[in-house]
Amino acid sequence: MDDIRELLKYINPASLDYQEWVNVGMALKQEGLTAADWDQWSQADTRYKRGECFRKWGSFRNENGGAPVTGGTIYEYARRGGYVPPAHDDGPGHALDWDSSIEKDDLRIVDSSWLEERDVVEPADDQWNPVQEIITYLQTLFQSTENVGYVTKVYENDDRLSPQRGSWSRTAGELIGELRKYNDVGAVFGDPNPKAGAWIRFNPLDGNGIRNDNVTDFRFALVESDSLPLPRQNAIMRELELPIAAMVYSGGKSIHAIVKIEAGDYAEYKKRVEYLYKVCDKNGLKVDTQNKNPSRLSRMPGVVRNGHKQFLMGTNIGKSSWEEWKEWIESVNDDLPDPEDLADVWDNIPPLADCLIEGVLRMGHKMLLAGPSKAGKSFALMELVIAIAEGATWLGFRCHQGRVLYVNLELDRASCLHRFRDVYTALGIPPKHIDNIDIWNLRGKAVPMDKLAPKLIRRSEKKGYTAIIIDPIYKVITGDENSADQMANFCNQFDKICTELKAAVIYCHHHSKGAQGGKKSMDRASGSGVFARDPDALLDLTELELTDALKKQQEIRARIKGIVRALNEFVPNWQNDLGQDDMLSPTAMEEYAGGKLSWDQRSRLEEYVFEAIAEIRKRTAWRIEGTLREFAPLQPLNLWFDYPIHHQDDSGVLADLNPEVEKSGFQKMIEQRKELAQKNREDALTEIVEAYDAVLEDNGGEGPVALSDIADVTGKSAKTIGAWFGKGSKARPEFKKKFKATKGEDGKTYLLKRGD
Repeated sequence: MDDIRELLKYINPASLDYQEWVNVGMALKQEGLTAADWDQWSQADTRYKRGECFRKWGSFRNENGGAPVTGGTIYEYARRGGYVPPAHDDGPGHALDWDSSIEKDDLRIVDSSWLEERDVVEPADDQWNPVQEIITYLQTLFQSTENVGYVTKVYENDDRLSPQRGSWSRTAGELIGELRKYNDVGAVFGDPNPKAGAWIRFNPLDGNGIRNDNVTDFRFALVESDSLPLPRQNAIMRELELPIAAMVYSGGKSIHAIVKIEAGDYAEYKKRVEYLYKVCDKNGLKVDTQNKNPSRLSRMPGVVRNGHKQFLMGTNIGKSSWEEWKEWIESVNDDLPDPEDLADVWDNIPPLADCLIEGVLRMGHKMLLAGPSKAGKSFALMELVIAIAEGATWLGFRCHQGRVLYVNLELDRASCLHRFRDVYTALGIPPKHIDNIDIWNLRGKAVPMDKLAPKLIRRSEKKGYTAIIIDPIYKVITGDENSADQMANFCNQFDKICTELKAAVIYCHHHSKGAQGGKKSMDRASGSGVFARDPDALLDLTELELTDALKKQQEIRARIKGIVRALNEFVPNWQNDLGQDDMLSPTAMEEYAGGKLSWDQRSRLEEYVFEAIAEIRKRTAWRIEGTLREFAPLQPLNLWFDYPIHHQDDSGVLADLNPEVEKSGFQKMIEQRKELAQKNREDALTEIVEAYDAVLEDNGGEGPVALSDIADVTGKSAKTIGAWFGKGSKARPEFKKKFKATKGEDGKTYLLKRGD
């Protein structure tokens, strides 16, 4: 029982779903523990309800599809939470304990029962070119200027032949040149002992010795095993896709694989060799661990050893680099679930995750909020944080109450905290559950998402968060945001957080440049289309262009709001004096207020009106459009952004507005021409008005004024000026508002008279 209680320490109840939590209780009862043990452990979860464990305890009959839920379930949950069972010292085989599990080896690639062995066949004498083999070996492993260590002389001790220190002062280029010149291995390296063969060091040296300190580049490591038959060694090395630069038969019981390690220094070399040997060992290739050193000798191809050829079996076998090989090993050993037969689960399909945001997002899923600069995306996310923490609504969507982590990557700490208080105040929501909100301030300390995700998971795994909100993601993007594959890898980090923490991940991203109204919501976010396709819910904010009429209407409402504020302050029961129509007319309201307020109070009224109009001029209009994976299509939602919060447009005045659309060059040119023509008309009208007033003054204020006199003042011909009044002129309506044109007594002279 103490062992069970110890395992419970590794299980966070907040990380389990309801059925898993019940399974723990059933397993505890099966193993002889008490309801009090279950209750005490469950208290670490924010979902804990006093007395619930004791009520359920009596109903447990330990039946789960006919099989009892036992301590093995608790053991598996503990393993998932980080518990590592002690190693057994019973040798290669031992009896399984009650809590033992059979699990997949995370480094096993080779299935020995299906391995096809590959023979090692020595080349015939007439097909073997020792000189060329050594040249190929040197060209594969060394640069021409690098020093090569090799040994052809041995110490003879009874029946044992061991290599001497050998030579290390010649470069690969020198050796290759002499081999080509003399076409004889012995003439270049010295004749080896025919019983012992010859050796070569596979990493370059500095020319001053043969110790590890003399290695200039930790490029390769030696994999050698003499405990398996040669065909099996050959097969396993190739099946493991080892990044082999050169493979040499030793002339004895082993194959020497020179494996690409590509380490930056000795410390990294040791780590990589340990990993390499571990993979080999897990797959049945028992490696000689005495070969770890980077200055180690390996068998030289192109010589004979005790009647057998030491020959080159191949170069550049397997994966092309260490990084590619390691990535392949880890991808083969993934944690992906096995495919399941739909028929097996058809009658017992698991329930869908509960909604976090009603009709928009489920628990444990992902959501992206996209929008342009100044859309108030951060404020919208803070509004969402508060709605989840308080179990309130967000933009009209009901939110499930839970604990939230807000990852702040952009604001300094003080600004972020002030914003939360401002948003709480503006929403009018009492902070009753403010302890449901955690803020992780990372401005200036952010790291790429692939590094941030494990740090976030480690800090959050025992917190029981319902949602993780990351604001904004451009601070942690890794790679080119326009690259689909790189952004797919980036977005996979969000999946990892969702899976590990069973929490929803919500993040925001910016629009690409230019107007977005003509694009679909999925195409507006900057960068690769992965951003739009990856999340389960995409909510996109676009700004609406307010018409002049709507702006005027809003200012009228603001004016009335300012008047009402003053009347509420200074005139008791004023509503009894005015009808509904009067309350919608700023003129009527002002007339009423003028008769009720003192001079000082009227001054205060003007201040209130000014403040209301200034506030209304700052507000912006927005539309949210959504693409949802789990729910029916989202109807466009129109919003006002009144700093610092968004709220729905209940009046419906925004419904007919359209977002700004990116215009073509031709459209822009037409609009510019129209604007220029309008300006020219306005300038011409101003010029004629000024000329008319000047002539009228010269005439002693008596009119009308002859068109020819205006022509003299402006320097334009009477015909040109008359054209402004002619039929078909676009300026005619504007000019006719200012002047009336009539013919003089002679029937030819036109006279102008002010029409306003």
